[in-house]
Amino acid sequence: MYDLDQAICERRSVRGFLSKPVPRDVLEEVLALAQHAPSNCNVQPWRVYIASGHTADTLRGALIQAATTGESSAMMTPIDRFFGTYREKQIACAVELYGKMGIERGDRVGRLKASLRNFEFFDAPHVAYICMAKSFGIGVALDVGMYVQTLMLAMQSRGISSCAQAALRAFPEVAAEHLDIPDDEQILCGLSCGYEDPDVPANQTRQPRDPISSNVFFRGDVC
Repeated sequence: MYDLDQAICERRSVRGFLSKPVPRDVLEEVLALAQHAPSNCNVQPWRVYIASGHTADTLRGALIQAATTGESSAMMTPIDRFFGTYREKQIACAVELYGKMGIERGDRVGRLKASLRNFEFFDAPHVAYICMAKSFGIGVALDVGMYVQTLMLAMQSRGISSCAQAALRAFPEVAAEHLDIPDDEQILCGLSCGYEDPDVPANQTRQPRDPISSNVFFRGDVC
């Protein structure tokens, strides 16, 4: 196992996995650790639906079919649009990723194939859908976000790679059908996970982090 600092610094989004599944007892171990994530009034609002094996393959196929046949992909909560310096960072992120994948800026076919990889779960043997009740708002979503981070760090500490995917909020009716997600719950993100395939070019991507002065603003005296 890694120490916490190492797990935080080395965790990244992996976009290419080996077919080797993570043993059930290891998955349960990291999920048990993630249960210790903080939540308002200790309500533990996250609901997690994990597909593996035949279920994951069937869901993968259904999502690809939906994405390539023009079916509606309306999301309950659309992916945020970035602006200003945030948009600049988004573009820089894409340039780094697509560059490692050998996809040119004007290569629409290549970009479409890269986008569809989300619905293939990047070949991961497992995918988790992270949900919360539709009646909850941003406060509870914050709790669920802390749960997802705790889960990914627990995975990283055991050599399990992951990729949190807002794209998997698309086609919620397909996910609900295959994972038996209740009607009163909404999908916040998907999480593909497994063991990294080091030969996948996208996995050579490394994204920089800003100094804390870009995000943190001290007010008052600090000793």
